[in-house]
Amino acid sequence: MYNVDDAGLQHRIHNITGVNVMASESRFSEQIEQGGFIVTAEFLPGTDISGMDIQSCMSALRSVPSAVNVADNPFGISMSSLSASLLLSKEDVEPIFQIVTRDRNRIAIQSDLIGAAALGIKNLLCLSGYHQVLTDSPDSANVYDIDSTQLIAMVKKMSDAGELTNGTKISGGFKMNAGAVANPGMKPLELNMMRLSQKVDAGANFIQTHAVFDIDAFSEWFSAAHAAGITSRTAIIAGVMPLESADEALHLSQKYTDFHIPSAVVERLKAAGDSDSQKKEGIKICAETILKLKSIQGLRGIHIISGGKESDIPAIMAAAGL
Repeated sequence: MYNVDDAGLQHRIHNITGVNVMASESRFSEQIEQGGFIVTAEFLPGTDISGMDIQSCMSALRSVPSAVNVADNPFGISMSSLSASLLLSKEDVEPIFQIVTRDRNRIAIQSDLIGAAALGIKNLLCLSGYHQVLTDSPDSANVYDIDSTQLIAMVKKMSDAGELTNGTKISGGFKMNAGAVANPGMKPLELNMMRLSQKVDAGANFIQTHAVFDIDAFSEWFSAAHAAGITSRTAIIAGVMPLESADEALHLSQKYTDFHIPSAVVERLKAAGDSDSQKKEGIKICAETILKLKSIQGLRGIHIISGGKESDIPAIMAAAGL
């Protein structure tokens, strides 16, 4: 039986996928360890199996210096995050493979993780996922066998002990750089810090936050994380998002509890004028937010949540001096 570090199997995987499974530690992991400023972004796969969706935004994704999150069916059915992560790897874009626990039990999750490691994918973002009623498949059954914190702990055991949750040994040297998500707007702050601490205790090497629109509120949250000693134990990366219009801002605020968009932002978008002007203003607001976030001491980076607008990433980075 082959194992992952068998030279013959490595050659077979490389021939099939074009990915070298013996690649060194991820660039993203190295940036976390070395203390550099991190810039990540998000890619939302579609339902196109020809690969044209990915190719059409590859130039924008290649401009991201650290790594690119590959979303896992956040709003409904799309190409699997594992497959899309592999396609990005083949284009020399380092992926952060996302897994939501909404859709899989621990058997399926561990199977996907072993497969991801065998394909050379080294970064993972652990999420519970939006409830299915917030997707385009509201009649689907959810699973939630484990939550995101338990998933992080599972990955840590697989990486540190080299075994699955049932004790089965993993051949080939499993190693995954696991991260989690935090919502700076969740109240009360004490509960927020408790949940964040649990994720870091479980083994989260990095934390990407939900989109920040209120700098003062984020600063309060980050100060609490610093006081709790969390910022010295994990890399906190602040999320930002370009809003396309005032209507989009209102829709996100009303439908999803993790979006906290001040009314001043909505009014500024309205005042910009027509749809093109509002989109430009949204990019400008996003760049201004990044510049303010970069001044927060101890913040380790920026995560651009594209919301499917990957083509806007280079413009945002240029405007913010990234």
